[in-house]
Parts: sequence; structure tokens; C-alpha cells
Amino acid sequence: MSRVKVFQHHLFSDDLEALSLQGMEVSTDEARLGFGKMEHGCKHYKRRCKIRAPCCNEIFDCRHCHDEFTKGQHEICRFDVERVICVICDTEQTVAQVCSNCGVKMGEYFCEVCNFFDDDIEKGQFHCKDCGICRVGGKDNFFHCQKCGSCYSIGLLNKHSCVENSMRHHCSVCYEYLFDSLKVTTVLKCGHTMHSECLYEMLEHDKYCCPICSKSIMDMSNVWKKLDDEIEATVMPEEYRSRKVWILCNECNETSEVLYHIFGQKCLHCPSYNTRMISPPITHQ
Repeated sequence: MSRVKVFQHHLFSDDLEALSLQGMEVSTDEARLGFGKMEHGCKHYKRRCKIRAPCCNEIFDCRHCHDEFTKGQHEICRFDVERVICVICDTEQTVAQVCSNCGVKMGEYFCEVCNFFDDDIEKGQFHCKDCGICRVGGKDNFFHCQKCGSCYSIGLLNKHSCVENSMRHHCSVCYEYLFDSLKVTTVLKCGHTMHSECLYEMLEHDKYCCPICSKSIMDMSNVWKKLDDEIEATVMPEEYRSRKVWILCNECNETSEVLYHIFGQKCLHCPSYNTRMISPPITHQ
């Protein structure tokens, strides 16, 4: 028996003895598979293996560790990973859930499509065939929207505005690619998407419109009513009272000719003040 296997034999024996003292009946195979679970990994994942990057042939804890190390010079394609190294016995081997040498599970969750390992199964990992990658949060809690091209919370089923491939874009605030981002993403009323933390930062700076289409990201009816009252109470100087301007409403996309006011211009087709001044329409003689 090799020195590695002798070492593993004693570790598994001690593991079984500890479990027996707790009154738990565990087979040798079960103890071997679960040995070292949640004790190894990186800040991204708990796992019992490292990967050999196919792009540069270097060893990293995970693809995110690789991408952070290379600082965008090149990135790992998860589907190209072919070799992993068991951190329990240091054996390099082809991608598989169970180590071919010491017999431990290198990840309690394993996806042979994404070459993905993770011991922390409380995340509720699942592979979405339509997305083509693994997601977290529990399969029963999500549905795949074919038009938006991504998995959304079941609470948004038939309750969101579809935008073609809305998740296959960069966050309009931090410009990180959203589709496979590790950060939580929010679907706005208009259907566009961004990181939740970026949305909160926008709100802290009193920005209430989608950065892409300029539609309101929340119910602004109370704000519109307050503007109605302020405009009614504020008389414009005489030289501006009859001035008219053309506006485009960001909410309903209609144009209107309205009286100018320093506090804002209200759409004639909806209650919104989320408007912008535009050039007058061209009239043909």
C-alpha cells in the first residue's frame, strides 16, 4: 500500500470512530466519500479538488481564482477543463466526481457538463439545460424564460416584461457580464437587468430610472402628484408663461407640446413627469 493510501486509511478509520462515538452508523464507503467535506476550497467554492487551467496549464482552486489572477488577460472556459487535482491525495486525473485514487467525492454537487464541483449543497445548485450552465437557489424556485434567455425567480413567471436576451448583457452600472455573474441580479419593471447592489447604489444617489431605457424603476405616482402641487403653487415669470416646448415621455413613448415649467414637463398622455425636451416635429408643406 502506498504511503498516501496508508495515510488515507488511518484518516478514514479515525473519521469512522468519531462518528461511532456519536451513535451514527456510517459505512466505510460513506465515510470515504464524505471525508474532508467543507474543509477545503477557496472564497468562491468549498470543494476537494483544484483545476488545471486548459488555457495556461496552471493549477487554481477554481475558474474564478484563475480569472482574478490573470486580471482579464484571459479567462477559463468552464467547458474546456479536462484535468483536476484531488486536494486529499494530490492525484491529478480526468474530471469526475469521485477521486480515482483515494475515493473521496471532490464535490458533493458535481456537474459533468460545467466541470463544476461544490461541497456547499445548501446553495441549491442545479444545471439549467437551456442556460447551459449551473445556477443556485433551487431548481423548483426558478423557471427559464426563453425570450429573456435566462432563469428567473418563479415569482416573475408571467409577471415580467420580456426583453430579448436581457441577461446576456453587461450591468449598465458596473459593466460586469450578467449572465454568469456570481452577484444577485434584479429584473426591473421595464425588463432590463442589473446587479441588485448596483440598483441600491443608484437609489442612494436618487436615480430612479433605468440606465438603458430611462423608464421608472418603481412606482412614482406620489412623486408626480407632488410635482403637480408644486407646479400649481409656483407661478412662472411672465416671459415664460406662454412658452411651449415639445417633450418625449420616457414612460409611454408619446410626444406632446406642453407649457414649459422649471420644475418639469408633464406628459399629456400619462401622469408622468419622466420626460425630456425634444425638437419640434418636422411639418411638410
